[in-house]
Amino acid sequence: MEQFIRVSGARVHNLKNIDIDIPRFRLVVITGVSGSGKSSLVFDTLYAEGQRRYLESFASYARNFLGTLERPDVDSIEGLSPVIAIEQKTTSRNPRSTVGTTTEIYDYLRLLYARAAEAYSYVTGKKMVRQSEDQITNSILERFAGQKIQLLAPLVRGRKGHYRELFKKLEKSGYTKVRVDGEVRDIEPKMQLDRYKIHDIELVIDRLRPKAEDRHRLTQSVRKALKEGNGLLLVIDEAGKPFFYSKRLMCPDSGIAYDDPAPNMFSFNSPYGACPKCEGLGVIEHIPREAIFPDPDLSIKLGAIAPLGEYRDIWIFKKIAGILKQHGYKLTTPVKKLPEEVINILLYGSKEKIAVPSKKYPGEEWETDFEGIIPFLERQLQEGTTKIRDFVGEFVVSEPCPECQGARLKKESLYFKIDGKNIAEVAAMDLHQLDAWLSQLPGRLNPTQRLIAGEVLKEISKRVHFLLDVGLYYLTLDRPMRTLSGGEAQRIRLATQIGTQLTGVLYLLDEPSIGLHQRDNEKLIRALEALRDIGNSVIVVEHDKDMMLVADHLIDIGPGAGRHGGRVVAQGSPQEVMDNPRSATALYLKGERQIEVPAKRRRGNGKMLILKGARGHNLKDITVRFPLGTMIGITGVSGSGKSSLIHHTLFPILRKHFYRSQRDPLPYDSIEGLEHIDKVIEIDQAPIGRTPRSNPATYTGVFTHIRNLFKDLPEAKIRGYKAGRFSFNVKGGRCEACGGAGVKTIEMEFLPDVQVLCDVCKGKRYNRETLEVRYKGKSIADVLDMTIEEAATFFENHPQIARYLTVLNEVGLGYLTLGQPATTLSGGEAQRIKLATELARKSTGNTFYILDEPTTGLHFQDIERLLDFLNRLVEQGNTVLIIEHNLDVIKVCDHLIDLGPEGGAQGGTIVCEGTPEEVAAHPHSHTGRFLRMELKQGQFAGK
Repeated sequence: MEQFIRVSGARVHNLKNIDIDIPRFRLVVITGVSGSGKSSLVFDTLYAEGQRRYLESFASYARNFLGTLERPDVDSIEGLSPVIAIEQKTTSRNPRSTVGTTTEIYDYLRLLYARAAEAYSYVTGKKMVRQSEDQITNSILERFAGQKIQLLAPLVRGRKGHYRELFKKLEKSGYTKVRVDGEVRDIEPKMQLDRYKIHDIELVIDRLRPKAEDRHRLTQSVRKALKEGNGLLLVIDEAGKPFFYSKRLMCPDSGIAYDDPAPNMFSFNSPYGACPKCEGLGVIEHIPREAIFPDPDLSIKLGAIAPLGEYRDIWIFKKIAGILKQHGYKLTTPVKKLPEEVINILLYGSKEKIAVPSKKYPGEEWETDFEGIIPFLERQLQEGTTKIRDFVGEFVVSEPCPECQGARLKKESLYFKIDGKNIAEVAAMDLHQLDAWLSQLPGRLNPTQRLIAGEVLKEISKRVHFLLDVGLYYLTLDRPMRTLSGGEAQRIRLATQIGTQLTGVLYLLDEPSIGLHQRDNEKLIRALEALRDIGNSVIVVEHDKDMMLVADHLIDIGPGAGRHGGRVVAQGSPQEVMDNPRSATALYLKGERQIEVPAKRRRGNGKMLILKGARGHNLKDITVRFPLGTMIGITGVSGSGKSSLIHHTLFPILRKHFYRSQRDPLPYDSIEGLEHIDKVIEIDQAPIGRTPRSNPATYTGVFTHIRNLFKDLPEAKIRGYKAGRFSFNVKGGRCEACGGAGVKTIEMEFLPDVQVLCDVCKGKRYNRETLEVRYKGKSIADVLDMTIEEAATFFENHPQIARYLTVLNEVGLGYLTLGQPATTLSGGEAQRIKLATELARKSTGNTFYILDEPTTGLHFQDIERLLDFLNRLVEQGNTVLIIEHNLDVIKVCDHLIDLGPEGGAQGGTIVCEGTPEEVAAHPHSHTGRFLRMELKQGQFAGK
């Protein structure tokens, strides 16, 4: 069997025609500075070729529908196994995708509940019963012996209708009597009921006094009643009291019956199980009145309608003015003085015609109706552009569904229980609690349940253990995938792959250690080794020191980024790489070069931001002090409450205060010190755009200046070109074959969509006429193909352009091209583009910056550059708050707030706070334990 993956002549992106032998069935770590070519080798060469070969294996008929993938620019690849890529960017944004559904644990749980759960009545809370025909017959003989009873078959329960056809059908079948709404009536020709009233209809099957000698007649009547009543039977005794019997699950007191349980009855993605109110989402999204009229003291003219702002001469305001005039009010009337009737028309619209003056024909009026502000905004959420949808989204409020209370399932499904718990309660346990419950469950089941549940419980426990092994003990099965970080989602997919027990596969991972505390790193490494040990090849793109040191084979790509990278600097065992004098990574691994601990910690400007009583999610009513004018690090193990505190409590408070955002923070008591800052900027890892049309040039705004420069060129003026001519999003200058995208998207039906180069413009995005306008010999497409480093030199005489490009270059992004599609950027790259954009703007000196793991995708060398920039921001008087696990960043912060002590329910408290030295000295801090070693190494290296 081939022992190596042999890559010859790889030239994708910045790879310099490299040849490399990567050992199979080993844990291989590929590292190097950001932009050196790691992803180009792993994902754009190995994975792309693996995908292409997979499609090539399809029949030619199928390939006609799928299209063909372009072959990566490589001479040959030998020894390539089937490839599975586990990337950060594959996190599902679908609200229906949860941890349980992604890992398939919830599928096994559904099977467990369908086969082993006991049903209870949602009316009385009593256990539901199921009886055979013989049991029903025996019960009637015993309970009603000697009494005069009626045997009825329930046909209609609590529904409106005239039921003419039903009575006609019963008459033809030979039946003579029915019980309608408690009254026995003869079936007559053309019989019908009031169609607008709610009715109960039962068919009278027999009237008798049950005796042992009449058992045969009773048995026949019971059988007939169950058949006509679809498994249900109703007995009315002499006193007129009803008694229900059923072959299905039934409540003996109330008579309600459930369908036989099936796995889809417990699925919130199936109409058989989903809550009908929220359709299985668990939340109801709506636009509340308070979001539309946040300040009732204002008049509409002065901006009382928050989504519309102050009065402008536009159509919607003219309609509103017409409505007010019709009811005797003006645009200058404060909202609080408007009657409820008018408010309702403004919010929800009216079919009543209103007169609106015509601008085109003075003196004329248009008769029109008004759809209402809320229906208008809801329509924009569905049909508007991304920008409009994001804007309207600010006014949308999510609340737990009032019917299912967030459980996502219909009422009946929640009354099937195992060990007293319904499936939603089990899905809400964190994995640690779930594991403990599963281990004790067999002892609490009856023998029949134990026999049915045995194999299913084994499968569930096995998959739960895989998730625990990668340090995700604090997650719950009902946690939506879209709320997870890239690293968490990647580790879930890793655990799922370990669970599939595939062998002979090449697994490619992109920085799986992101979002993982040093304490849990060992678990991740063990999981990757387990994947290797069952007979797979594992290649990891990683910057984590621990991961590099345990690798079977380490490859360092570089030496620089972009055009300065793309070569194999060193490879071999970790020790062999450390002995290689050409490797910059080796210097950091050996400790000969490291990020220095500052000689003095900043005390800040003496002012504080104090958040009191934060208690959302797992936060335990904590009070947190943020010293302003410093670099603050928020640390703690995964799931300890860092995101709950910063992203879901502090940031929404600040955003609401400064920008009147409608998004509510998690519960808290109060906040002090807002007067000491003048704005808040969150720089997260969300993409800078979700389509290839978004790129560094458009996001930073520098592309506007470049287009204006091209518009002012003599050639453009002669041709009459405006700035829009040089936009690939506007008709006129762009290539219409691909709509200015440079690529065409092929829908792959059952596979992810694939993008292929436009065959008309060859990826240039523009038509021939536009490309004929040149500046210093370069067309607008040539400029977009320049690296940021090249462009900074090319536009050095244009200060507005050069300012942004210089900063992008200095934060280590010089290797990106100006037109690089947002979809190809990592989370760390997107975050640094946002950071650079903010740095290029003039700072007020009182800004509060929030960064979430800015070291994602950064080599040791890049982290040094990033910290220089962040320190520069703090020196200007700003406050920089960083959520981080990387010890190189943590040790240079001025103030640390360490949350924990554990994740999930065992987290949410402040373990300790203070300088890194003070946290390192704390006996119960997990962060402190690793920080202690890091600070000691720094002192040793310094000596």
